[in-house]
Amino acid sequence: MEEFLAEVSSVVWGPFLLIPLLLGTGLYLTVRLGGVQFLKLVPALRLALFHRKDEGADGDISHYQALTTALAATVGVGNIAGVATAIYWGGPGALFWMWVTALVGMASKYSEAFLAVRFRTKDARGDISGGPQYYLAKAIPNRFGLALSIAFAVFAVLASFGIGNMTQSNTVAVSLESSFGVPTWAVGVVVTLGAGAVLIGGIRWIGKVTAAFVPFMIIVYVLGALAVLLLNVTDVPAALGMIFTDAFTGTAATGGFLGSVFIIALQYGVARGIFSNESGLGSAAIAAAAAQTRHPVRQALVSMTQTFIDTIIVVTMTGLVIVTTGTWKSGIEGAEMTAEAFTRGLPGDWGHYVVTVSVVFFAFSTMLGWAYYGERCVERLVGVRGVLPYRLVFTVVILVGATTELSLVWTFSDVMNGLMALPNLIGLVLCAGLIARETKQYLAADPDLLNQPLEPTLHGTDVLRRGRRDTVN
Repeated sequence: MEEFLAEVSSVVWGPFLLIPLLLGTGLYLTVRLGGVQFLKLVPALRLALFHRKDEGADGDISHYQALTTALAATVGVGNIAGVATAIYWGGPGALFWMWVTALVGMASKYSEAFLAVRFRTKDARGDISGGPQYYLAKAIPNRFGLALSIAFAVFAVLASFGIGNMTQSNTVAVSLESSFGVPTWAVGVVVTLGAGAVLIGGIRWIGKVTAAFVPFMIIVYVLGALAVLLLNVTDVPAALGMIFTDAFTGTAATGGFLGSVFIIALQYGVARGIFSNESGLGSAAIAAAAAQTRHPVRQALVSMTQTFIDTIIVVTMTGLVIVTTGTWKSGIEGAEMTAEAFTRGLPGDWGHYVVTVSVVFFAFSTMLGWAYYGERCVERLVGVRGVLPYRLVFTVVILVGATTELSLVWTFSDVMNGLMALPNLIGLVLCAGLIARETKQYLAADPDLLNQPLEPTLHGTDVLRRGRRDTVN
């Protein structure tokens, strides 16, 4: 099974399918949107971090809680173990391709969040539901759109047990056992009970919990990484030069033919990039749909900042620490490589504790975010009656992941991620005209995102009011 999944993964993530589709879609949307991720990044960050919510708007959680829920799902093991794995196999140049994936991926993240709010709906209990599992069918109103939406929902549910569950709990258990000697079963029980307690309350509890500790966990990790870089500041310029050079020459830590061409750096950089920030995957759009927002453009801009924070900030910190300390040549892989890099880079022998504590927070928050993604897709497939059973199964599987060897699950996660992305990326390309048109209309009337009254359009309707009507209906 592992060999079979590895073959499927090599095709899905190969140079002829998902990699060109991811980069091509992100680049196409960047052009169609006029580089919105670069021109509106500062006001988008201000809206996300300081304005935080649109008073009186429809939705279950605030702008800020939607952002932290999405960050909870993305700032996870991929930022620690995923970066190290990409550099292990693809060399320092893999980090460059993670940056490229993020920069063009911000346009993809913007677009999928826009569509999620634009075509969101309410389930039988009155909770907001949205994401590719809905907008692919609504924005592409034919059998093809319906097929894409169902395919996304199925792959997302399956992926939630891999990328969002077992890989996370296993990394927490292994890290705590290695650093503190805590038995994996004990870790599994505690994490399972903690996650189950939060998941009972649904998105509102998840939003409150993630809003409280996601900023804290990111700041602690980034400060630890900055300390390493300051102590090794003379090595930073050479590390940056190596990252840019190896992006096109390919020097893997394993050496030999495997890393002798740049395609390996490209492949692992893009694959681990999407594993980290999920741009184009469609998952974060599910959280965006629940946001209290007056217009799809506003939440879309907030959502794209998630990719910036995840990859351009957190992933960059991890990658630079690994390269500047020379740990990428140590032969260690995954989270252990990152832990060793922090140990080498900080005085004493406590650097790996920073990574261990960060892994616990990152992975736990990821499980919360992905549990919500999975339940919304289950609701799309079988209705609200499937939500509670899904939550129960998801919680139990956390314990299984913590106490089981998971080399197969990592490969499975890569495959499911890729299969999720395919229908979503196709939908984004087909809907690019709608996204670009309504984005242009809104930003022309409210360029600084101050939520000012909008002028009537040529059709005699208010863009803001029309956006609110569409998100309700």
